[in-house]
Amino acid sequence: MALAGLLNEADIKAALNGCAAADSFNFKSFFKVCGLATKSADDVKKAFKIIDQDNSGFIEEEELKLFLQNFSASARVLTDKETKAFLAAADDDGDGMIGIEEFTVIVKA
Repeated sequence: MALAGLLNEADIKAALNGCAAADSFNFKSFFKVCGLATKSADDVKKAFKIIDQDNSGFIEEEELKLFLQNFSASARVLTDKETKAFLAAADDDGDGMIGIEEFTVIVKA
């Protein structure tokens, strides 16, 4: 996957293993374990552009459900509960989407 070139493969695997069970996804620990939390602003922006699959400039709920699959094609889809919690935590302006600034804040949280 595209994020594999940006992050260490072993770190990605460890992060995905940590949330393999439904409703076990925690964005803070995921970003820390996969290594994205310590990456530069440019690298976080690159990750955002990969996750923003429709290139709208925002990560919408449907893209967020497929979030883990950006790290590995075989990863599971986030549950509705996980997706809504992730969106609520990151969406500071309440528009129902995650912009690049909001994404950067949540990755570095």
